[in-house]
Amino acid sequence: MLPLLSSLAYASSDLVRGTYDIAGPLVLAAGGDAPNTSGLADFLRGFFGPLFLVIVSVVAIFFLFTREITRFAQFIILAIFIGIVFYVPGIIEVTAVAIARAMGVSTE
Repeated sequence: MLPLLSSLAYASSDLVRGTYDIAGPLVLAAGGDAPNTSGLADFLRGFFGPLFLVIVSVVAIFFLFTREITRFAQFIILAIFIGIVFYVPGIIEVTAVAIARAMGVSTE
């Protein structure tokens, strides 16, 4: 069994039996060799970005061939907004700060 899971299993079984000191802290921490997630967002954006574009393209072509222009326009507008949030994730914070400043709230 993994070290973290085995310590969790022993601690929980001791707690259930009543042999564990509840006053003491129950601390479960990951080891020093935790995974490096510094480039995770870039990796996921690079992996799911082309997939997002393919799905948007297929659905848009479907709406065009079935001559549902209103649904096509709605879908394209929604896809553009989702794409902006996906490809430029800092835009959410910038927009929130701009709205707060426009309302007179201090953002310091």
